Amino acid sequence: MKVIVDTSIWSEALRRDTKNSKIESIRNEIRELIDESRIIVLGVILQELLSGIKNKTQFIELKNHFEAFDIEKLKKEYFITAADFYNQCRQKGIQGSHIDFYICAVAFVNNWLLYTNNKDFNNYAKIIKIKLYKCRYE
Repeated sequence: MKVIVDTSIWSEALRRDTKNSKIESIRNEIRELIDESRIIVLGVILQELLSGIKNKTQFIELKNHFEAFDIEKLKKEYFITAADFYNQCRQKGIQGSHIDFYICAVAFVNNWLLYTNNKDFNNYAKIIKIKLYKCRYE
């Protein structure tokens, strides 16, 4: 099954800290998912990753790494589903960003898993039936 890797996971995996076992587990997982051709990259996630990188060389280097991945195309169904998810969660008192609900919608519509360490997605998953990915190295 395909896996959307969220910004929070990419951020951990791309850190320069090499002595952290949690980060190493995430890196190993990313390597496995790449080897299995299971990673899905969303444009909004790539944008979040590249935003805020002040060093132009690092920006270009990261951008070039992501050239290996296709970017999932935008579809009307994603936006409609995201709005529905936002409304459902809001009615239950759960707040979230439009980007988070877009990510949830893409995962849901395609029956893909979502790999994240952002705890907000655990709350969303209680209301909307998204499937969260569990790292096999943790």
